[in-house]
Amino acid sequence: MKNYRIAVLPGDGTGPEMVREGVKVLQAAAQKFGFGLDFTEYNYGGDRYLESGIVLSEEEVQELKKYPAIFLGAIGHPQVKPGILEKGILLRLRFELDQYINLRPVKLYPGVETPLKDKGPEEIDFVVVRENTEGLYAGSGGILRRGTPHEVAVQESINTRMGVERCLRFAFEYCRKRNMKKKLTLCGKTNVLTYAFDLWERAFYEVGEEYPDIEKDYGHVDAVCMWMVKNPEQFDVIVTDNMFGDIITDLGAIIQGGMGIAAGANINPEGTSMFEPIGGSSPKYTGLNIINPLASICAGSMLLEHLGEKEAAAAVEKAVITVCDGKIKSLSAGKMGYSTSELGDLAAGLIN
Repeated sequence: MKNYRIAVLPGDGTGPEMVREGVKVLQAAAQKFGFGLDFTEYNYGGDRYLESGIVLSEEEVQELKKYPAIFLGAIGHPQVKPGILEKGILLRLRFELDQYINLRPVKLYPGVETPLKDKGPEEIDFVVVRENTEGLYAGSGGILRRGTPHEVAVQESINTRMGVERCLRFAFEYCRKRNMKKKLTLCGKTNVLTYAFDLWERAFYEVGEEYPDIEKDYGHVDAVCMWMVKNPEQFDVIVTDNMFGDIITDLGAIIQGGMGIAAGANINPEGTSMFEPIGGSSPKYTGLNIINPLASICAGSMLLEHLGEKEAAAAVEKAVITVCDGKIKSLSAGKMGYSTSELGDLAAGLIN
């Protein structure tokens, strides 16, 4: 029997509650489909930082590299200055584990409301592939004369041919494997960001010559945002840089029903990948057993898909679809008609 070692980072706020239900469903899927999941939990997050001053040590990063996958809850603590945990844990793991792909399905399930008029599951089903280790988030820049009237802040977008090309290749391969519209849209800003997106555009069409079966499309990021609202059905797979990807995936989360159903993956195809719900730690709901765990369960489905357990991944997604289509009243915390643990039990019981 195959056995997979999974690192679990419950994190802050409601993260541990969401992770608990995600693990519950993953265990049900493993039992049903005949493989093992060995979970090891690590207490990295705000509470530990406040107690010890440690965010994440070099030894701990190296320890996490031993796992094929990390299952994350949420990072963000109200008593910790914004940026400390996010940079020290999330961004550090993305960079040091070389998780160069951020994968975000934008898929509306039956029974889930979307703010888009006259759009349903048939129209909202695409994926965003975001470059995850370069761009404006690479941390290049600095501040001169801080706190004075002459202060200067510089933040540089770093784009390498290697980084851009490996992201594009992943996107082309993913589009081919997805085998739906077989259309890849590059989202950029070639009319203004003429250096960075000249590189992106040239690489896109050069690499694209190796994929004659994939339709190539381009859209400025502002136009892509409009089309995601007006005509989401025109998209299959979108590929873009780190900053634009961060922005358009939040728009994607809303049109698929909200953060309560949105999950994502930070992928290193040759190393350790990390799977997480998109929403934050929601500290005001901590310990109340009312947070919606479905995004965490969806992240679990993506984790199984990444491990190659495709039947189990499909079963978990099917369970979520069943829950959404008539089982719950709302995706909002406290309005679901179930507690957090009851909803996890319901989803786990639907694995078949």
